[in-house]
Amino acid sequence: MKRNLFALVCALMTIIPMNAKSLVVYFSATGTTRSAAERLAKQQGATLWEIEAAEPYSAADLDWRNEQSRSSLEMKDPEARPTIKQCTDVRAYETIYVGFPIWWGICPRIINSWIDNNLPQLEGKKLIPFATSGSSGIEDAEKYLRKTYPSLNWQKGQLLNKR
Repeated sequence: MKRNLFALVCALMTIIPMNAKSLVVYFSATGTTRSAAERLAKQQGATLWEIEAAEPYSAADLDWRNEQSRSSLEMKDPEARPTIKQCTDVRAYETIYVGFPIWWGICPRIINSWIDNNLPQLEGKKLIPFATSGSSGIEDAEKYLRKTYPSLNWQKGQLLNKR
């Protein structure tokens, strides 16, 4: 019920200009991915949109060394879907860059939340992942996204770590 209501609200929203062709959507817990997304959006002349958790992540939530931290618990549960604060209307876009930090080798579960909430509208779009990471590559995240969402048109991704 909650998910259906959220999807309905998203469908009714028109918060993105309908004449744009590219969208850079991203989740950033610490600001690193935000910087990369801003650079990419400027370079591509794209609209920028931040995926925000309804309940923001604290430093304790992000402590990957603590097996009981919020991020650890979410990443252990493949079905975890953190609630996002607000959705965006992706219908006007042909190309969507999807950015995130690498968590446990893949994208954070909040990316799944965003994709799941926009799934019907993402079909037929060109989706290009980008990520930031201190030590991991993007390859496992790309494989995960392709396997989890095989009906979507995933393109080759890239790490964007430079500030």
